[in-house]
Amino acid sequence: MHNFKANPDNIISEMLDVIGVKSIDELYSVIDEKAKIKGLNLPDGISEMKAQEAVKNISKENKTNYSNFIGAGAYKRFIPAAVKEISSRFEFNTAYTPYQPEISQGTLQVIYEFQSMICDLTGMDVCNASVYDGGNACAEAMLMAVRISGKNKILVSKCINPEYLEVIKTYADAADVAIDFVKSKDFKTDLSDIQEKLNTGDYAGLMIQNPNFYGSIEDTETLKEIKKPEKTLLIAYVDIMNSCILKKAKEYNIDITAGDVQSFGNSLSFGGPYAGFIAADDKYKRQLPGRIVGRTLDADGKQAFTLTLQAREQHIRREKATSNICSNQGLAVLNAVVYLSLLGINGLRQAVFLSSKHAHNLANGLKNKGFNILNNDFINEFILEVNNSDKFLQNMKKEGILAGKKLSENHILVCATEMNTDEEVQKYIKCSL
Repeated sequence: MHNFKANPDNIISEMLDVIGVKSIDELYSVIDEKAKIKGLNLPDGISEMKAQEAVKNISKENKTNYSNFIGAGAYKRFIPAAVKEISSRFEFNTAYTPYQPEISQGTLQVIYEFQSMICDLTGMDVCNASVYDGGNACAEAMLMAVRISGKNKILVSKCINPEYLEVIKTYADAADVAIDFVKSKDFKTDLSDIQEKLNTGDYAGLMIQNPNFYGSIEDTETLKEIKKPEKTLLIAYVDIMNSCILKKAKEYNIDITAGDVQSFGNSLSFGGPYAGFIAADDKYKRQLPGRIVGRTLDADGKQAFTLTLQAREQHIRREKATSNICSNQGLAVLNAVVYLSLLGINGLRQAVFLSSKHAHNLANGLKNKGFNILNNDFINEFILEVNNSDKFLQNMKKEGILAGKKLSENHILVCATEMNTDEEVQKYIKCSL
């Protein structure tokens, strides 16, 4: 068996003649020699059985038994075994983005149920069939507000996940949207002068995160009282897991809600793939990026699902598309739907309550040991003040604990979920120095 070569030698020679070089080596001579691979130094081929044995031996060197207290937008949650069992069935197992309105009824129903579940948790009227992830959802929500308002300035809280802020900045730069950042106070968005800024009428909207990146619950009562100028929208990125116990976004006058469903049946997976969503008031549905699945009756009076709205560049003129990078994350959405169907609202609340219990027990234990906890209004993430973040994290890792995410030289963001046992919490407190 020979290596695959796309073109025979005579075709390669013909192409080189047109380019004006004599050989492949001459074609690539402009590449620095340091960048060229001289050889992979691979061993001789072995049987599949031997290869499996070798890989297993290598994998034994991995350390996987750490207690994980890192959150910051990606969470280690309990995933019932049935989620993978169901979503990996061949009828479902696809990451396909629906382009045609008549695709598999099963896939369409899953997306429809996903939209319905997100609307139920956020209180919003309509939801799209997902986008890439939370950062993508934030940026697309911003552009959505810009299209609706006709204004090219937006207020953004500095308490939003910094990775999402970078995505927002990138989108804004390409779309000529100006960003004014709202400062923070005590690890919350400082809403003291928001009304004055919005009254100028210059802004397409205000974007916040709730609970924010630091785990703090934002002042939704102040948001509820804000008097919005015409065509100025309020956007909230929400932790959809915690939405089952907090006020729904609709209850504090949010117009557009964004989020990520990684916590719903999707493992950490080294950072992805996840799935973002955008939900909004009904009057803004035609500005939602991506697609919306609708339910109707077919000619025989049976329930039928179809792609109802598809404002994508594949379906309409490119300049009129709401977005050209808003693929539906089919498998991640399926995992979320199966997860929510298995847990139900009561199971979801139980997971959140367990997470909160573990986080508050940990925070109180650390306080009793003399540590400062810098935010109090949190559910399951908080900021721990230490003398030296690097040293603290290194020492805890030696004890088998991933103690949190470094924010600064003296601040660590600590997270607990239902996966952290009481024993792990006590060990964290005991080992902290």
